[in-house]
Amino acid sequence: MKKNLIYLFVIWGLLISRFSAQTVQEYLSQGDKYYEQFNNEKALEFYQKADVAFPDNWEILWRISRAHVDIAEHMPSSTDEQEDAQIAKFNLAFEYANRAVKIAPNQSVTYLRRAIANGKIALFKGVFSVAGVVNQVKADCEKAISLNNGGNDIQGVTHYVYARTHAKISEKWKPARAVLGLGWANIETALSNYQKAIELKPNFMMFYVDYAKALISEDDYNKAREMLKKAISCKNEDEDDAKLREEARQLFKKIEKE
Repeated sequence: MKKNLIYLFVIWGLLISRFSAQTVQEYLSQGDKYYEQFNNEKALEFYQKADVAFPDNWEILWRISRAHVDIAEHMPSSTDEQEDAQIAKFNLAFEYANRAVKIAPNQSVTYLRRAIANGKIALFKGVFSVAGVVNQVKADCEKAISLNNGGNDIQGVTHYVYARTHAKISEKWKPARAVLGLGWANIETALSNYQKAIELKPNFMMFYVDYAKALISEDDYNKAREMLKKAISCKNEDEDDAKLREEARQLFKKIEKE
């Protein structure tokens, strides 16, 4: 009798576990569907429902972080109050990504999402005023790259974020940034990682445009024009790609005869 009860409890536990996993996936699938439609508010709604039903799930947490970043990027910021609301949203994105890292320290995507949230905070506040945050972005990208999991999309975006970090910091005068511990940035690392990002996740417009900008900073106009042509021919995969394509066209015109 006792063995039969134990057996029943085991079976019941397996059934509950299976049902729960399916339910989590159902929430994520619904949220991901809206994310792919660029409806970030609706996607966040499903991710938050999933978080209530299944707390401390890293797959849910990093998606919530992503949604907060995407929403914050499109918030108005013309007044102090609006800026406060926007940075609060980026900070919230960091908190969720940070929780995901602690729960799943062996997953590239958790470090990537924390790097992206921190990168937004650094750009908002000014990289010179938050050198520690910038160094954390670098460290998180390197960790995500070393773990090398999550697929080509995750690794491609990670190499892109890493490249952009190096490129952005390299714009500053090296002796000045070295004092702040940011002397590690160099444009060569940026260029090689932009190339790697494109290799892993081709036809993503943003990669080509930012790679072209880095090439222009090195006076490599031939390669920059090639990248901008590719950017213009990319299909829309991000909600800002229409604007980005126009930016690529204008930049191409600007350097067409260089």
